[in-house]
Amino acid sequence: MSSTHSSSLGRDAWLRLRANKMAMASLFLLAAVALISLLGPLLCSYSYDQQNLDRVFQSPDTTHLFGTDNLGRDLFARTTYGGRISLAVGLLATLVSLVIGVTYGMLSGYCGGRLDAWMMRLVDVLYSLPFIIFVILLMVLFGRNFLLLFLAIGAVEWLTMARITRAQTINLKNAEFIEAARALGYSHLRILFHHLLPNLIGPIIIYATLTVPAVMLLESVLSFLGLGVQAPMSSWGSLIKEGAEKMDAAPWLLFFPGMFFCLTLFALNFLGDGLRDALDPKSSKD
Repeated sequence: MSSTHSSSLGRDAWLRLRANKMAMASLFLLAAVALISLLGPLLCSYSYDQQNLDRVFQSPDTTHLFGTDNLGRDLFARTTYGGRISLAVGLLATLVSLVIGVTYGMLSGYCGGRLDAWMMRLVDVLYSLPFIIFVILLMVLFGRNFLLLFLAIGAVEWLTMARITRAQTINLKNAEFIEAARALGYSHLRILFHHLLPNLIGPIIIYATLTVPAVMLLESVLSFLGLGVQAPMSSWGSLIKEGAEKMDAAPWLLFFPGMFFCLTLFALNFLGDGLRDALDPKSSKD
C-alpha cells in the first residue's frame, strides 16, 4: 500500500516536472554538458596537458575548436577535462555537505530542548567564521590532496542545510504519522530515517541544486589562491581565472570555460525551481 502510494507521488512529481519546459530543457542541458565533459577528452586528438609552443594563443579553428592557451595547449581538451573536475567537486562536495547537514539538522530538530539549543549555537559560531579561511585551515592541516578538496568544501557547506532540515523536522515531528510510529514502538532511528527523511526529500533536492554551483564557485576561488586544482590539471574555475588574466590577448580563453560554467549555473537554478514546483504537494492535481 505504502509502496503504491510512494510510487504514485513520485510519478505525479515527474509528470509535473516534465510539464515544466524550462526545467526539462535545463535537465537535458545538464546531461549534455556532463556528456561532453565525460567524452570530450576521449574524442579530442590532444591531451589536456599537451604543449605545443608553435601554436601559442591560436584562435579557434578546425584544428583547435576552442583555440589554444599561452603554452599551446588545446582549450577544448582542457575545458572538457575541467568540466569533469568541476562537476565532480560540485556533486561530491554537495553530497558530503548534505550527509552532514541533513543528519545534524534532523537530530537537532527531533531531539529539541537543550541539545537543540547547543547544536544550533555551534552552527551560529561556525557561520561567523569566514568559509574560505576555514577551508584553507582544513587544506593546510590535512594537506593539498585533491580528494580532500571534496571533504574540505563539503565540511563548510552543510550549515544552511542543517538549518533547513531542522526547521522541517520541527514542523513534522509532531505530525500524526510520527505519533503513530511512536505508538507502534518504532525506534527513534527508524522514525528519523524511515518516516521523517522521506518527507524531507523535496527541500533537500531543491537545496542541493543550489549548493552545486556554490561549491563550484568556491572551488574556483581556492584554485585562484593556489589551494584547489593544481597545474597542469584544470577546472572551469582555474580556466576562467587564467582567461581573465589574458582576456585582452586571447578572449576565447575566458569565453568558452565561462560559457560552460554559466550554462551549468543557470541550468541548475532553473532545474531547482522546477523541482521545487514538482515536489510541492500543494501543486498536485491543480
